[in-house]
Amino acid sequence: MGLRLTDHSRQAETAVYAATRAERPEQTPSELAKRAVDIVVAGTALVVVAPLLLITALMIRLQDGGRAVFWQKRYGKNGRTFHCFKLRSMVPDAQEKLDDLLARCPASRAEWDATQKLNEDPRITPIGQFIRKTSIDELPQLINILRGDMSIVGPRPIVENEISKYGEFYRDYCSVRPGLTGLWQVEGRSDTTYAERVLLDVKYAHSRSFWVDVGIMLKTVPAVLSSRGAR
Repeated sequence: MGLRLTDHSRQAETAVYAATRAERPEQTPSELAKRAVDIVVAGTALVVVAPLLLITALMIRLQDGGRAVFWQKRYGKNGRTFHCFKLRSMVPDAQEKLDDLLARCPASRAEWDATQKLNEDPRITPIGQFIRKTSIDELPQLINILRGDMSIVGPRPIVENEISKYGEFYRDYCSVRPGLTGLWQVEGRSDTTYAERVLLDVKYAHSRSFWVDVGIMLKTVPAVLSSRGAR
């Protein structure tokens, strides 16, 4: 799957893209068309799902008194960082619980290192199980799309410790905006390995077009309804 970055080279790679963080105008007709579609689709969708978001946020708040919306630093186009929004699906002290579990359970550590996910994740709340299965937790990222952090279609936004998993392909990842949906979502999501996820992101970066995006968006609906690979 390519070279794996050491901590030192990962920092150097991140620095390269951090140096290009200045926003550059979209120049090609396809990029302009993609951005226009993003704004129209995300804006329309946000209006439609606003009641669902408000009701779900209230349920999360009433569940344990914690905040309903969670945000985390992610890496986007040209290595620019942004706060990625989600409805909170985990307990308020999720990071502490994860650190404790990984420290005392080698099997969980191995699974986390390989996939950045846990098949049996004790941090997920009852409501969280449902909104993850239905992808409702991702809907606040429509705001990220309107802000220009993300696109409707693209690789899923990654955190810093995932950069090393992309190795030499991190540049491909950084060549496009991360997306709310993409090839990974319609090809099985968590049923795929992380290496397969990376290769799907590279495939999208090299073959992206208006019609490729349309095809992925059309496939997203049945993939979400079937909850295929969601956890």
